[in-house]
Amino acid sequence: MNVKVNVISERKKTGATFTPVLLADFLSKKLLSFFDENNCKIDVLDPSCGDGSLLLSICKIGHSRIKSIIGYDTNEEYLENARKAILNFDNNLAVDFNNRDFLTVCPNVFDLFATETRTEFADVVIANPPYIRTQVLGANKAQQLARDFNLSGRVDMYYPFLMAMTNALKKGGLLGVITSNRYLTTKSGSDIRKFLLDNFDIVEVIDLGDTKLFDAAVLPAIFIGRKKGKTGISFSEPLYSSIYESQSDTQPICGKDNVFEVLDSDSSGVYSVGVTKYLLQKGLLKLHADRTETWQISNNQNNSWIDTIHKNTDFYIGDKFKVRVGIKSCADNVFITQQWEREGCEIEGDLLKEMISQENINAWSIDRSSMIKILYPHYSSNNKRKVYDIEKYPSAGKYLEKHRQQLEGRSYLIKANRRWYEYWVPQNPELWNLPKVVFPDISPTPRFCFDESGAIVNGNCYWMCAKDEEEKRLLLLIEGVCNSDVMVKYHDISFNNKLYSGRRRYLTQYIEKYPVPNPNTEFAQDIIKCVEEINNSSDEGKNTQLKQKINVLVGKAFGF
Repeated sequence: MNVKVNVISERKKTGATFTPVLLADFLSKKLLSFFDENNCKIDVLDPSCGDGSLLLSICKIGHSRIKSIIGYDTNEEYLENARKAILNFDNNLAVDFNNRDFLTVCPNVFDLFATETRTEFADVVIANPPYIRTQVLGANKAQQLARDFNLSGRVDMYYPFLMAMTNALKKGGLLGVITSNRYLTTKSGSDIRKFLLDNFDIVEVIDLGDTKLFDAAVLPAIFIGRKKGKTGISFSEPLYSSIYESQSDTQPICGKDNVFEVLDSDSSGVYSVGVTKYLLQKGLLKLHADRTETWQISNNQNNSWIDTIHKNTDFYIGDKFKVRVGIKSCADNVFITQQWEREGCEIEGDLLKEMISQENINAWSIDRSSMIKILYPHYSSNNKRKVYDIEKYPSAGKYLEKHRQQLEGRSYLIKANRRWYEYWVPQNPELWNLPKVVFPDISPTPRFCFDESGAIVNGNCYWMCAKDEEEKRLLLLIEGVCNSDVMVKYHDISFNNKLYSGRRRYLTQYIEKYPVPNPNTEFAQDIIKCVEEINNSSDEGKNTQLKQKINVLVGKAFGF
């Protein structure tokens, strides 16, 4: 019977999630396949074992090959359940369960003054560490972790866990860990990528995408690596695969019983599990000289296609334009409202500005009928950002005073010597009146549109502006390229960062790396003409034809 694997598991109080059985078995089989079946007895560690699902799985699959089981968890009830599950399976197995925080047992390997530490005692670490940010733990715990692991900024808990697990592994030992997939493709994951490359010979990376294996907001990924330092081990190029739900009309290669059977398939393509279709991509992990660069799938078909794009690229968006995020007030309930009349005041006109938000944006156009006005206390003078003196604007001043306590609660703004009623990210007001291309942060399809209205851009969108006529024409070309099918494919191959339901992230770090063909070619000039026509037309039939023409022209401009 075809059954979709969609296991809803109990949430740990710590923010972690119990591992579904099929996922635990999949990871266990992967790890055990790298050990000599006849000559190897292994010590297995799970540093946040919860109910013991990962440890029980590797015991059942490895059985006679397992020498000892070591588990840590801060929840005594979960730990006791894990102990019972293991001993019910094999009461002769050596077990060592510890009701302790593993991060205090195996702190940073470089902490020479740490006490009660255990180092390099496990042959295998199998883990699904908590999916929470250190800040959620409270200031004292977060600061202690920052000191122990030499961390800074906003850090996900799995980063210190990765460091501690590495400390616990023997040289040549294997790490199999389930984490959020964010570190694979985001700028904020650069430190994690570098750490893993510095400490492991990567065996395989599997992006589990939006397969909904967990009742959690994050999308998971599996990392398998062998700790560096042991000689006499041969290595092959690291594998990389990803699986996401597919909305494509492509006929599936075949049906499978669950996503793990799809992952075990030899070929990339669309597969079905029940009524759901999944796109499986398989290849090698493409690594860069810069060890902080994002990780990508590399295969012959994709590489050849990308090479063609790059050979016909004149510049990348980031070479010509700065891609900016929209405004961020950190108090939207104060500054943004549907109808200012309901607030019982008439804000002075100088401080009310129209705002483009993601819900107003379509591909190629902005729905101006749904735009709202915001209270924006910033203006520009001599190309310098200024703040209105609200004492000169009694209605706005009276309204803001009602919310003063909340606004002053933004301590980071006050510490920066900013006025209590400013935006945290106001951007440069001088730039709003320039021609700009605006697009939402999150969208299943590209929605790039042109704007010359002078409207402000909300923080759920990004934008780039033109300072002269030449740059304006380049923006029109960029609008056409970014909305094309070619760039959708380029985005997915190069960045492969999706959320649930096929929604893509259109972050600065990605868009600034979008390629643009030579703007002086006939194809590029034709793209600009078509984009201008779409931007100035409300004829849906005509615009549909123009969009199809732009798709063809973009392909030709890039050499296809």
